[in-house]
Amino acid sequence: MSDPLRKLALKDGRYAPEAFQFLYESLDHAVKLAGRATAEGTERHVSGQELLAGMRVHALEAFGPLAGHVWRAWGVHETLDWGRIVFLLVEEGLLNRQDADSIEDFRDGFDFDASFQRGYRTQLEPDVLGPGTSEEGR
Repeated sequence: MSDPLRKLALKDGRYAPEAFQFLYESLDHAVKLAGRATAEGTERHVSGQELLAGMRVHALEAFGPLAGHVWRAWGVHETLDWGRIVFLLVEEGLLNRQDADSIEDFRDGFDFDASFQRGYRTQLEPDVLGPGTSEEGR
């Protein structure tokens, strides 16, 4: 884990250092989802809602239906908490922002349980299911 991220997390005390690291890791997902993977500089910038979308994808890949539980264990109870972390990082010079960016961009982004648990389908490899079976047939 990046030392400046850990120091900031411990100094702030509201969120686990892992939340700060996860947010940084999610930036690539957000940039790709927003169609800016080849862009450079400020053209790669993503909005709060775009960042949340990337975080949701990354969380599902990393934690599946337990993502909301993991986030809560880190002290993140709503999407606005991610906005608070973003703006802590901005204040420390670890992330950049544009004039139009606001913490309000993160308010009511999505419900963790609805996004991570309801409708979650386990992705099993075909050989795990056995011969002649498919997920659809289960």
